[in-house]
Amino acid sequence: MTVEVFPVAPRTISEKADSMCTDELRAWLRTPDAMCFPFGQVIDVYHGVGKHFVADDILTLLDEARSALPRVRGPWHLLRTIASFLDIALDKRDGLYEYPTYLALPLLELPSLDDPVQQAPFARARCDRLMAQLVSDILGFELAAMEGQATALSGSPPAPALVLKRFRHGLKVLRPVCARLAVDNGAISGDLLDQARRAHALIRADMSPAEQRALALSMLPVHTLHDEYMFIRVLQSFETTFALLAVDLQVALIALRNRELRQAIRFLSAAAEALTESAPLFSMIATMQVESFHIFRRFTDGASAIQSRNYKFVESLCRRPHTERLNSAAYESVPEVRSRVISGLQSTIDDAYAEAYSRGFRSETDRVELTAAMTKFSRAMHRWRNTHYRVAVRMLGEVRGTGQTEGAAYLAAVREIPIFTSVDTPRGTSVSDPPTP
Repeated sequence: MTVEVFPVAPRTISEKADSMCTDELRAWLRTPDAMCFPFGQVIDVYHGVGKHFVADDILTLLDEARSALPRVRGPWHLLRTIASFLDIALDKRDGLYEYPTYLALPLLELPSLDDPVQQAPFARARCDRLMAQLVSDILGFELAAMEGQATALSGSPPAPALVLKRFRHGLKVLRPVCARLAVDNGAISGDLLDQARRAHALIRADMSPAEQRALALSMLPVHTLHDEYMFIRVLQSFETTFALLAVDLQVALIALRNRELRQAIRFLSAAAEALTESAPLFSMIATMQVESFHIFRRFTDGASAIQSRNYKFVESLCRRPHTERLNSAAYESVPEVRSRVISGLQSTIDDAYAEAYSRGFRSETDRVELTAAMTKFSRAMHRWRNTHYRVAVRMLGEVRGTGQTEGAAYLAAVREIPIFTSVDTPRGTSVSDPPTP
């Protein structure tokens, strides 16, 4: 399949849209009010040309708006949202562009390891809501494009057959999530088109105004190619999954150290289940048009998945990384995680298991069940890594990654790293064979 190739930059938006954004920002700066920030006009500009190509005069006005925020009155949560949005919108100008800002993660309010342990049971509900919103938004975007409605990122739309594949994979992710959220799965019926339409409508109707705003503001692509929308939402969904895994593993670790084996087994099993449920996202991203990917990724240099804090939290909660890996780009790209590991603040499930083994389990059944739960999670992680590698090979080939990595070659090496050393398993096979469009 061929796509339209932009020689350097995408089409520019109309002068009217650019002028409207400029006028709105200048008006807001004269009488700044948190309740009236012109989010819509700013997003229109960013969607019209891509973050990489926004005009300097608009960037300057956004910077002035950010400087004015300390003097602006309004609800604290809204001021915080505006501040995060402006930092993300200006990351390239600031020289602070990276994976978390490309994905607008500060706006998604993911669970954190710094949250009180008592809040861990709510992390699953939070991540379920966010996962449902992100994946259903992909369906809504594809539906709007398919039905000829005006949409952002209109360059090189995929063929209808590819869109139907995206619906199928997205619905696979949504079904267990919707079941836990008590969204009426019975209403999500009919052919793929009807199911996608109903799932999107049901989840959208359940969103609060604040959630709708966060979803809209968290889409600031670098280009205007259609497939970048799906790409960003899938990566945000994976970050949501790994944020949940980090919380689950930390609770399992604390429980194991306290000899609460039932609790440890429960959260290890929940982590394995969450990772497995996210697998269809790989099949969805494998439908991305390779030509489109190679165009927009030229403007994502500096933002690489190697900078994922949550992934490294998960890895370092399982076992302490070897010194060579700690001193490589993998952990130097996430200094706060590296610092926790080096300082000794980050204990591991591996160590807690070894300690429990040395002290003796209450019963052989406890040991067998805990070992099985750790093995289950280890296998899920190995399958995830394998599938990540397979998709990267399809998309990148021999091309280098966008971070300090060698792309697929880097993923080929890291997929061999053990999850646990006390209880580990062979790598296994990929979660699924990504479909060929």
